[in-house]
Amino acid sequence: MLRLRSLRLQHVQHAGRDALRRLCREGTCRRIGAGARAHGRGTSAESATVRCVSADLSAIGLAVGHATDERGATGLTIVRGERAPFRCAAAVIGRATGTRELHAASPYHLVDRVDAVVLTGGSAYGLDATAGAMQWMEERGQGYRVGAGVVPIIPAAVIFDLAPLGSPTARPTPAMAYDACESASATNIAEGSVGAGTGATVGKAAGASRAMKGGVGVARAQAGDVVVGAVAVVNALGDVRDARGVIIAGARDDAGRFLDGARLIAAGGVDRKFDDGALRNTTIAVVATSALLTRVELSQLARASSAALFRRITPTGTSFDGDIVFAVCPTEGAPAPAPQVEGVAVAALEEAVERAVRLAVGRDGIPGLADTGVAR
Repeated sequence: MLRLRSLRLQHVQHAGRDALRRLCREGTCRRIGAGARAHGRGTSAESATVRCVSADLSAIGLAVGHATDERGATGLTIVRGERAPFRCAAAVIGRATGTRELHAASPYHLVDRVDAVVLTGGSAYGLDATAGAMQWMEERGQGYRVGAGVVPIIPAAVIFDLAPLGSPTARPTPAMAYDACESASATNIAEGSVGAGTGATVGKAAGASRAMKGGVGVARAQAGDVVVGAVAVVNALGDVRDARGVIIAGARDDAGRFLDGARLIAAGGVDRKFDDGALRNTTIAVVATSALLTRVELSQLARASSAALFRRITPTGTSFDGDIVFAVCPTEGAPAPAPQVEGVAVAALEEAVERAVRLAVGRDGIPGLADTGVAR
C-alpha cells in the first residue's frame, strides 16, 4: 500500500480528504513476475511484486530539492547525492530538448560520475540557473578533481513554461538553484505544483485553454533488494493516464470531458507549428537505483525506463516534446540483474508521472486534479 510520508499537505490543501484517500487506494503494487526474488522479510507473494511505497530516497543516497517562483509560475528541481557523486546516463525521447552537459551522462565521456542533475523551468533561460548548483558544490569541495580545485559536473534539462501560466519573463535563477541544493532532502519531498512543476501543464493538443495542470511527482518502487526512486516533471503535450489506461488529466472539450489528444492528433485535428505556445512541452525525469550498474547498463536503464512515459502519457516523444530520462546509480555497491532493475524503474516512473498530475493545483484558469470539484 502507498504510504504518504513524502507528501506535504500544503501542496494539496485544495484537494480535500477525498484526494488523499484516492492516492492511497491507487497506490497498488505492480506485478513484475514470479522470477523476482525477495530478500529479508516478506511472503512469497511479495517476491513477485514491485511495492510502491513512500518516496524515501535515503536507501539510494539521493536528495531532492525544489525552488519555486510562485508568481512567475516557474521553478527548478535538483537531484543531488546526499554524500557522494553518482553515475549518470540519459535517454533523449523527444525532439525538442533543451539541455546542458548532456554528454557527461554518456558512457563514452571521460568523466564517469556527476554531482547532481538539474530539472528546470524557464526553457533555455533556465539552464543558467545551474551555476548556482555549481557554486554550492564548489564551496563544499564537491566535484571532479582538477589539481587544487574541483569542477562540479551537473547535467541539466528544461521544460518550456514561459506560457500559458505566470510571466514569460520569469525564469529560475542561480540563487534558486543554490537554495534548492541547500534544502534538498531524501525524505518529505514536496510534489505537485512546486519546483520545476510550478508552471507545468498537460493535455495541450486542443490548445492551452483546454489543458490541465502538470507538476512534479516522486515515487519509489522495490523488488527484493532492488530499490528505484523516480522524479518526474510532467509538462506534456499528451494526456496522462492511470494504470488502467484511463485518461485522468488532459485536453478537454467545452463541457470539460476528455478529448483524447492522441486520437485528435492522429485524426489531423492539430496543425499548429512551434510558434504556437500550446505546443511547447516536455517531460523530464530521473530514475535512480540502489543497484550498481555499469555505464552501459545505466544507459540502457534510461532507455528502458521511457516505457513508463509511453504507457502513461499519450502521445509521448513527439516533435513538440523535449522528453529526457536520466538514470543514476551509486559508484560502488552490490550489482543486480539489469532487466530486473529496468522493470522496477518503469513501475516507479509510472507512479511518479501519475502523482505529478494528481497532486497538481490549478491556477490562472487551468484546472488541476488537486482542486476541489475537479472530476477524477
